[in-house]
Amino acid sequence: MVTIKGKVWSAVVAAALMGMSLPFWAGCAIVLAQTTEPATPQTKQTKKPPAKSETPSGSAGKASGSKPKGSSGKSKAGSSGKAKGKKGSTTRKSHVVSRKPTAQTIHLTSAFKASEQLRPMAQQLAATRSVAAYNGVEAYARQHPGEGAAAAYLALGHAQLLDHRYDDAVRSYRQANASGTALDDYADYLGAQAAVQAGHGADAYGLLDRFEERHPESIFDASAPVLLANAYLQQNDPQGALKVLVPLADSAQASHVDFRYALARAYQTSGDTTHAAVIYKSIYVGFPLSIEAAQARAQLQAMNTPPSAAERKIHGDQLFNAKRYAEAGEEYHAIEHDGSGLNSADHDALLIYAAACDMRLKKISRREVEKLPDTKDDSAALKLYLLAELSRTENDQVAHDALISQMVRDFPTSRWLEEALYSGGNMYLLKHDPQQATYHYALLVKLFPKSAYGPSAHWRAAWMNYRQHNYAEAARLMEEQIQMFGGGIEIPGALYWRGRIYEDEEEDFGQAANYYRAVTASYVNSYYAGLARQRLNVLKTQAANVAPATALSSVHVPVVPDLTGELPENEPHLIKARLLANAALNEYIGPEIQASSTSSEWGALAQAEIYSSYGETTRAIQSMKHSGISFFSLPLDQVPTIYWKLLFPQPYWVDLTAYSQKNGLDPFLVASLIRQESEFNAGVVSHANAWGLMQLLPSVGKAAAKKQGIKHFDANMLLNPATNLQLGTLNLREVMDRFGGQAEYALAAYNAGDVPVRQWMAIGDYKDIAEFVESIPYTETREYVQAILRNREIYRALYAAH
Repeated sequence: MVTIKGKVWSAVVAAALMGMSLPFWAGCAIVLAQTTEPATPQTKQTKKPPAKSETPSGSAGKASGSKPKGSSGKSKAGSSGKAKGKKGSTTRKSHVVSRKPTAQTIHLTSAFKASEQLRPMAQQLAATRSVAAYNGVEAYARQHPGEGAAAAYLALGHAQLLDHRYDDAVRSYRQANASGTALDDYADYLGAQAAVQAGHGADAYGLLDRFEERHPESIFDASAPVLLANAYLQQNDPQGALKVLVPLADSAQASHVDFRYALARAYQTSGDTTHAAVIYKSIYVGFPLSIEAAQARAQLQAMNTPPSAAERKIHGDQLFNAKRYAEAGEEYHAIEHDGSGLNSADHDALLIYAAACDMRLKKISRREVEKLPDTKDDSAALKLYLLAELSRTENDQVAHDALISQMVRDFPTSRWLEEALYSGGNMYLLKHDPQQATYHYALLVKLFPKSAYGPSAHWRAAWMNYRQHNYAEAARLMEEQIQMFGGGIEIPGALYWRGRIYEDEEEDFGQAANYYRAVTASYVNSYYAGLARQRLNVLKTQAANVAPATALSSVHVPVVPDLTGELPENEPHLIKARLLANAALNEYIGPEIQASSTSSEWGALAQAEIYSSYGETTRAIQSMKHSGISFFSLPLDQVPTIYWKLLFPQPYWVDLTAYSQKNGLDPFLVASLIRQESEFNAGVVSHANAWGLMQLLPSVGKAAAKKQGIKHFDANMLLNPATNLQLGTLNLREVMDRFGGQAEYALAAYNAGDVPVRQWMAIGDYKDIAEFVESIPYTETREYVQAILRNREIYRALYAAH
């Protein structure tokens, strides 16, 4: 152990750093199970990237799927952000204390107004960094002295940093400092950063000296000492760096990887390689996903104190768990090739773990796996798992099941059996074999009750029983789901379908109503809440009041956050955030807002409105989605209306409505689909070559253009919002017609293609369309359909009365 100012730097992985006493392969990495659907379901209409989630993903092992996307509206730059809600909406009292203008806020506001006209030029410069864009901002700086020029020079410096023109950036930040003071902490910090990158670290000393004292409440206060230390190191002054960093060794910022790396470099450069090596190893093992981890490894090699095989193995395991299989495989293979003093058992285990990486990268054959050594420890279970996965790929169910049985017999507690059971259940789910799927999922929950896959596997077992008409067992499992996995993403579905069993099979209408009310109370804007409200309307004359079932006591009641629809106009961080937008320093807008002590009540609104005020609908959507607010569990009237309208905006509404009506489509359904597909980003082209708002393949666009009489079609035309809407609504109409106008079928086909949907329809025996949707085996497609239908109802609630 090495202690610095009383701090034990090897504490992160003490056993690994100072000599492992545990078995070498203890704590091996977990292979994530194969998902239940193809990575990119094929579709004849469109191809698009997986949709993004607006809700917590639940269990870590659940197959990824599409989740709903958000939206934003437009508001005037610098507006108060006051929300005018619908009549009858509940206004929540804000705890934000109104501030009187101060000299600081008056100055910041003046700077914002002085640079308002800069914003489009600065944003263009940040996006393109063309000669014309540079010239435009430079001309603005010359024509608008004072704070207008300061903002322009900040925009120039930012663009020059992105272009690696560090000397130019230094000059621009210097001019920003000389021109104004509203954003002088940015001019100082970014100027110092540019000076270090330009190789003139000494020029950063004055900019960073007493930074926190000169710029209290700056978002750079915590990082300025690290930058100053790096400036000293660049100038071969390790003692200067140590003088800055060592006094902060017990501070919160000392836990950050950039601080640790700078301190290690300072010790190394000063000749104290003992301290340096310990810190480097803590970075290499404790922060394996950071850029500094690779740098720390290089420095350890340079000092001739490389990490041990045990440390390298831990590093590789963490890369593996993060799905960085290529890097993990490189580490495993490197350990394997250089020997590193491994005994025979450890070497054999390493070969198997390296093979697991190669399989994930599709770089290994069955023959190579079969040739792997036969071990007596848990790596033997991994070898069986790899063989089972190969059997799955080869569609050899007999071999797959035999391998699973062998694992159950020989390795009943192995994590690889856990992985194999989940993967096997997923395989049989896709093969429409409910008995085998249920067997694998149920056995996983029985053998591994605390598995990350538990909630998903348990719910799938419940649903398989429902589909096989084993209603008593399905009901038991659904109640168990609610009690065992409260708060999980499967709970709304479990509540709704347990209610359906009460209603349809047990004819206990009162208890069915209790379950439906539980969905609408705790998941008010969810897809299942919409279904539950429909059932409550049917049951309103039949449902007697009965005491709620025991399982309902486990349902989480959502906490309504304190959110205000009014922005604190004299809040310095808010005004600075708006000023940052004028200078196109977009990446600092969120951190600047969050630096305010009251931002939890208004920060999401402020950030979205800043983006929306410039027409950046997609960025406004994303800021709302990433706000951490559980919108879909909150009643509309418990959140200021402005939040909802930013989340569900109406860009391109005239064209969207016109083309929707022309093709006999509900405009709100089209808006919801676009919200899911592209987040209203008209210029997006997906990795699957889907273009524009409605994510059309060029071939689909070309066919639709021909029907519309559009000549000389080019794919770039799909990036025009009006053209995309014209062709996209026609395409959606045709999909709807192929499926009898049923939105659920059409949306599923829009995402997964016609062929899979017709296969699912052919299985038949669905009580209603909701049962079909729940039975879609592709997680992405199922959640895609549910999200669009849910969003359509929110659109209607917000705008249908207008």
